Amino acid sequence: MIENRPLPLGKLPAETLSKILGRAPQNDERIVLGPGIGLDCAVVRGSERLLVFKAEPITFATDEIGWYAIQVSANDIATTGATPRWYLATLLLPEGKTDEALVERISGQLFSACQEIGVAVIGGHTEITHGLDRPILVGALVGEVEPERLVTPRRAAPGDHLLLTKGIPIEATALLSREFPDRLRAFLTEEELQQAADFLYHPGLSVLRDAQIALTAGQVNAMHDPTEGGLAAALWELSEACGCSLEIHTPDIHIPELSEKVCRALQLDPLAAIASGALLLSVPPSESQGISRALQAEGIVCARIGRVVKKGPAFVRDRFSGKVIPRPARDAITRLYEA
Repeated sequence: MIENRPLPLGKLPAETLSKILGRAPQNDERIVLGPGIGLDCAVVRGSERLLVFKAEPITFATDEIGWYAIQVSANDIATTGATPRWYLATLLLPEGKTDEALVERISGQLFSACQEIGVAVIGGHTEITHGLDRPILVGALVGEVEPERLVTPRRAAPGDHLLLTKGIPIEATALLSREFPDRLRAFLTEEELQQAADFLYHPGLSVLRDAQIALTAGQVNAMHDPTEGGLAAALWELSEACGCSLEIHTPDIHIPELSEKVCRALQLDPLAAIASGALLLSVPPSESQGISRALQAEGIVCARIGRVVKKGPAFVRDRFSGKVIPRPARDAITRLYEA
């Protein structure tokens, strides 16, 4: 039965999305990976390589929106082991608030970010749209990968160690300090506020390098990029995608001191806040130490935070507390935008 009550801000509820995706037509034998919960990219057979597709909107951020768009799309492409190649941008701009300078600024951010990682902009659409109060950028990024090098969340296996790079929630730290600086000034110094804003670049939102180092260092069974809903949502999505339960040790999850201060000031759960910049990896136990060392040798924090337990229904348990880690109904930061 379809309910008529309004849905909350943020991603669609997992049950609703799963029901919708189950009806999506996929009548093409070249599809290797179609839509599904925890599957951030589609994969289609090309003539020699696999083509990997990702569509991503930027809706929370207004500052550096063009740069954001490339980072978050490239992150998802990277989790498949693919190299990002081609980008199409759809830029919707607010009526009465758009001038040529705004268009130049956003396109400049976009083009600079693409150039940095070797991505070509091959098309898209730009328009001034009625009813918007801020720019919205929706992009589609295409990558390619050799068939034998494809990584998908479905390949996480019982016994795998779960590794996490950099820490959480990097994106929320940068985003909130840029979007709500006045609310944070009572809790952070001006220097701390600037440092939090700079989390966009240091430690940074990109996990492209993290993924490349890990794949070079050893066997990686699965990777996932925690975005909306934070690490908690990413763990549930990985659990659903691979059909295994997960066990996490929450004290081992790295939360930078500044991120902790931002979350505490705004009363947010750091595990449920948007967390681009961290890479979640599922690797065989024999590969865990080597991959972790390789990342740390390149200056990337990496911690073992848990393991894949066994085949069965999606389930994420905290070994430290003995409790189930709740699946966020929506990202923790959405209530700030509602307010």
